[in-house]
Amino acid sequence: MKIVDALEAPEVPNPHDVSARGLHDTEHVQVSMVTLKPGEALKRHVTPVDVFFYILEGEGIVEIGEEREHVAADQLIDSPAKIPHRLLNESDSDFRFLVVKTPRPTRSTKVI
Repeated sequence: MKIVDALEAPEVPNPHDVSARGLHDTEHVQVSMVTLKPGEALKRHVTPVDVFFYILEGEGIVEIGEEREHVAADQLIDSPAKIPHRLLNESDSDFRFLVVKTPRPTRSTKVI
């Protein structure tokens, strides 16, 4: 059995320059946890695979394609492959969420 303490997992470098921790990585799926501090945002980008976000803590903004929605803890957001998207923290508190990519990407995310 493998147990990962998400808050203690090592941070991984990313093109967004935000706190991202790799939690699970197999040939089938990749899971990371991102924490956006107040005022931080992911850069608008495109992933080559489907992604979903599960909000763990706080609230923020999700932009997928031309849509923009306010989201909060315990919500799941589906983001189809090859559609530009980003998440933003316009609040005064941390915004923490899981990023699940499936299948595991074999090409890099493209920042646009």
